[in-house]
Amino acid sequence: MEQTTVFDIVMKLYEQRKFPELKLIMNEMNPADIANILELTEGSDTLAMFRLLPKELAAETFAYIEPEQQEQLITLFSDSELRYMISELFLDDTVAIIDEMPASVVSRILKNADPKTRAQINELLAYPDDSAGSIMTPEYVYLNRHITVAEAFERIRKVGLNKETVYTCYVTEARKLLGVVSLLELLTAEPETVIDEIMDTNVISVNTRDDKEIVADTLAKYDLLAIPVVDAEGRIVGIVTVDDAIDVITEETTEDIEKMAAIAPTDKSYFRTGVFETFSKRIPWLLLLMLSATFTGMIITGFEDKLATCVVLTSFIPMLMGTGGNAGGQASATIIRSLSLGDIELRDIFRTIWKEARVALICGIALAVVNFGKMLLVDRLLLNNPEVTVAVSLVVCLALLVSVFVAKIIGCSLPIAAKALRLDPAVMASPFITTIVDAVSLLAYFLIASAVLGI
Repeated sequence: MEQTTVFDIVMKLYEQRKFPELKLIMNEMNPADIANILELTEGSDTLAMFRLLPKELAAETFAYIEPEQQEQLITLFSDSELRYMISELFLDDTVAIIDEMPASVVSRILKNADPKTRAQINELLAYPDDSAGSIMTPEYVYLNRHITVAEAFERIRKVGLNKETVYTCYVTEARKLLGVVSLLELLTAEPETVIDEIMDTNVISVNTRDDKEIVADTLAKYDLLAIPVVDAEGRIVGIVTVDDAIDVITEETTEDIEKMAAIAPTDKSYFRTGVFETFSKRIPWLLLLMLSATFTGMIITGFEDKLATCVVLTSFIPMLMGTGGNAGGQASATIIRSLSLGDIELRDIFRTIWKEARVALICGIALAVVNFGKMLLVDRLLLNNPEVTVAVSLVVCLALLVSVFVAKIIGCSLPIAAKALRLDPAVMASPFITTIVDAVSLLAYFLIASAVLGI
């Protein structure tokens, strides 16, 4: 059944005040789907429908709702409802919600949290925003190395419902991380087997201060469902689960795309970002790129007299600049992505340039040959433009070859250089590279024209 149909049924039942039937339908739905329906309602209607959900399902659904609507609901919740919501949410979800809320709402959340939860929230909030500590949860299952598998299951049954995951359990001693054991290993072991005998001591872990992107990459690299987070003394303080890693990857990818499009990154969704905030994110780069185009204008002005003697050269400037920009954009996008995936390291810069130089030469020659034929057949014969001579075609095609070659070299080297300077390689993306390539392409174009045509 399509979501729009479900929404129509739910809203019809709500309008008819058929709450028992509505409650039955919503109880069978996935929390994410319920959240999607609630996001299409407003104010008191949202709260009324939310209150029809069983408490556990309500808490799961709340984690999927957009921050703006979460804020509205928190404002409408009674203190008892808010206290229950905080107690049922996983701690990392609570921290993520707090990060999105204004100070007044945060104050109310902390006020209604119990002292232990409040202390844990404040501890997680103290970590840098881009660190493993900021996305971890302290809600994990830990076991003693000396207990049996049967005793381990008793512990999991006792505490597992309140933990982020039970599929991976961590073996500790005085909070020191000693090993890890999966639920599958526990299920296939004999009940009297001691945990020390089946635990894996080769534990892959991350530090609380590690970049969260590194954490996500590590989870993906080793196909883990969760990864332990340890402090400087090797004591486990939390775990990061795969769902949190997916959020990080999505966030980082969005940030890279925004930077590659010359937009200052934002952590808000499109419609939650106001018009003036969107303006402020875009205008700095637009101003910089506009002012940097002054160099292009200066080059054209410097060769204005020579252009006047061969006006036809002017008509091919957009093609040269466009092709060069596209070639540079291709190279930069490929290198930026490879850097983020770890396929290219800083030490690979000369190897990368050598490869891109060969690719650029082949692409440049292919484009130049096709363009030479196009100029003589289309521009000269079909469009009957006698000014497009063999010499002019040669100038344009040589400039095209140089433009593509230079663009690809710049496009592959600048992101790696940015990485070496501890800058985000995505900053050195298409708009920035295009501006540089435009200036270099024009300069090469006019110098080649001067040499071949003698103007």
